[in-house]
Amino acid sequence: MLAGCTPWPEADAARYRAAGYWTGETLGAFLRERAERFADRPAVVGDGRRWTYADLDARVDRLATGLSRLGLDRGDRVVVQLPNIPELIELVFALFRLGALPVYALPAHRRSEIEHLCTATGAVALAVPGRHGGFDYAAMAAGIADTSPALRHVLVAGDTDAFTALDDVRAAEPDAVAFIDADPGDVAFFQLSGGTTGLPKLIPRTHDDYLYSVRASADICGLGPETVYLGALPLTHNFPMSSPGFLGVLHTGGTIVLAPDPSPATALALIEAERVTITAVVPPVALLWLDAVQSGAQSDRDLSSLQVLQVGGAKFSREAARRVRPLLGCTLQQVFGMAEGLVNYTRLDDAEDVVTGTQGRPISVDDEILVVDDQDRPVPDGTPGHLLTRGPYTIRGYYRADAHNATAFTADGFYRTGDIVRRDPAGSLVVEGRAKDQINRGGEKVAAEEIENHILAHPDVHDAAVVAMPDPFLGERVCAYVIPRAQAPAKSVLLRFLRGRGLAAYKIPDRVEFVERFPATGVGKISKRELRRAITAGLRAAQAQS
Repeated sequence: MLAGCTPWPEADAARYRAAGYWTGETLGAFLRERAERFADRPAVVGDGRRWTYADLDARVDRLATGLSRLGLDRGDRVVVQLPNIPELIELVFALFRLGALPVYALPAHRRSEIEHLCTATGAVALAVPGRHGGFDYAAMAAGIADTSPALRHVLVAGDTDAFTALDDVRAAEPDAVAFIDADPGDVAFFQLSGGTTGLPKLIPRTHDDYLYSVRASADICGLGPETVYLGALPLTHNFPMSSPGFLGVLHTGGTIVLAPDPSPATALALIEAERVTITAVVPPVALLWLDAVQSGAQSDRDLSSLQVLQVGGAKFSREAARRVRPLLGCTLQQVFGMAEGLVNYTRLDDAEDVVTGTQGRPISVDDEILVVDDQDRPVPDGTPGHLLTRGPYTIRGYYRADAHNATAFTADGFYRTGDIVRRDPAGSLVVEGRAKDQINRGGEKVAAEEIENHILAHPDVHDAAVVAMPDPFLGERVCAYVIPRAQAPAKSVLLRFLRGRGLAAYKIPDRVEFVERFPATGVGKISKRELRRAITAGLRAAQAQS
């Protein structure tokens, strides 16, 4: 196991191998084996291109050869921040072939997050688009390269003068050498936590544990060679990567259709044109699609091919869930999971009340679930409590985070998810909320402390407290309470200041409230509970008057 990572106890690892969960397959070998089985079938459709499995496999070989000639080697970390374009899939499999480790970043991340990832992992390369969604990633990368001593290469998908274009890296012919296969029990890549304190923590996923989740998810979700999956969410998210995501589709010989954005106009047109059978979205996107069909804006689309709409990333309300089948004509599958491991699904043959009213049950019979009170005592089914879990694909510790691991995991290896859930007698979970001080803004996790630290950097700010405020569309939005020094800065000035510090757009506060003091708890700490109550009451009062 890579230094800085926590391995599974050997007895548990042996049990997972004996049960057939961990098969010894690596992600480096994964695509090669599927390309041999499904060579002429379509694998990737996007950005005006259509690649078969054989095409993808050959391109991966050529890119891996070119990356090797640049000096990338086994164990090297590469921060991958690419949108939903075919090069994303090509690049990560090329890195797997070299034994290099992708570090998955999201297109929405900005300098603050990417600089942190490069520094924390000692990344030797950063892969970005030149421009995407109106943002200049190459310019951002230039600033990061100046402050990240280990960073040797910036790889750009698209035209570039300052850096190395991916198209120029790809060798004309691959080297006639076998790829570097990895230890299946070692780390394959890093994902990011949606943590509550500061910048994201790094989640090390091994070949064995992740591919078990992929295979089991593909089976639960009924994937096969005729599957056509629309990648509407950013594919570097855990959800569209492995639940069952693009890896589950490749595992079964299906086709991945890449959407440049999840808007109804874009996504529903692709569902019609490519005869998409399954896709995955977060609740705000699902609501946009439902409203677009119901309002008539997209009602003329032929969505008859769509069999399953997965909704996850945040809780999907029962009222919205009930609209899916009547409006889209497909089965809803709720997905509740985390990049740290545990994934729950409603099953395709579950009763309608289970599908609309729960967030499903775990993948594996060996997913151990505890629902406990504040003293870690089990609570009865039907009673809300803290969700703890361990199992064959749930990590035992974050990367190089011993102090945090001491509180995020129990002494016997259970992960404290931070979710408040209740379990019904059949084993399905219903998510009630978050115990951690974290804001779930439409599936994007915002750590309050990180935003507070940025606000406190403003010279006119004395103190700041960031809390969630309810929102009917996103579930939660970001509200910042600010105590100014002498004179409060204009709200527009404060928000411009935060954007200038390189924060992702979804982390910029949606509302700023200037106050003279914060409510305090009995021991003198800021009472964020009271702040949340205050903003909720204020929003309700404003709504009542409107």
